[in-house]
Amino acid sequence: MNPVSVEELVQAGRAASMTASVISEWAHKGTPKQREFLYELLQAEHESRTASRHQRLLKAAKLPALKSLVGYDWTSVTFPTDYGREALSDLDFLDHAQDLVLFGDVGTGKTHLATALAAAACLRGIPARFFTTASLVMTLRRAKDEGRLDKELGSIAKNQLLVIDEFGYLPIDSEGARLLFQVIADGYEKRSLVLTTNLEFKRWGTVFGDDNMAAAVIDRIVHHGRLLQFRGQSYRVKHALMK
Repeated sequence: MNPVSVEELVQAGRAASMTASVISEWAHKGTPKQREFLYELLQAEHESRTASRHQRLLKAAKLPALKSLVGYDWTSVTFPTDYGREALSDLDFLDHAQDLVLFGDVGTGKTHLATALAAAACLRGIPARFFTTASLVMTLRRAKDEGRLDKELGSIAKNQLLVIDEFGYLPIDSEGARLLFQVIADGYEKRSLVLTTNLEFKRWGTVFGDDNMAAAVIDRIVHHGRLLQFRGQSYRVKHALMK
């Protein structure tokens, strides 16, 4: 029999989806050295598939930039008394479909933290999606106009984590407010929401143009949510070239 070429091995690997019974059979046939080789091969394949999945999730999340919790400056953040950095970094809130509101001054790291949490989720194999409030409303409105709103909502619902950034920075018309409400209401107790804002809860009615709708949103978020407060000087102002 002619020696098997590298190309033939690659083609066979692509065609195979190995079962436990096949692996067990060949493992029993092999010598200790051959079993070690097979183990290393399977480990390498697993690591390659995991890395590919992480990259697909990061691309699908549409993050504004790739951020990390490593080296994050926590000095501007005040946590609730029953919740801290370790629990947040462990992403435990995702296991219970809990929400986070990152509230406070402009430039104090809210978007950075929200983005880093979404990236961390992707690197753990958890689907996440990042929107600014304006881009989410625009996406939903376009989908509705094109008759595919249900499909768009279904696509968003596949994510275990949804980040809505810059809530309250720009006004939303009544249709946009209803669409935004639908996304938040649909995710209640099903997936986690991280929302960044510089508006106190009492001013959310100005964003939705409806105090009752705002109250319904707040009621859902507060039920399974935590408030992280950000105070301090803007990082961009502090490090600006223009003085």
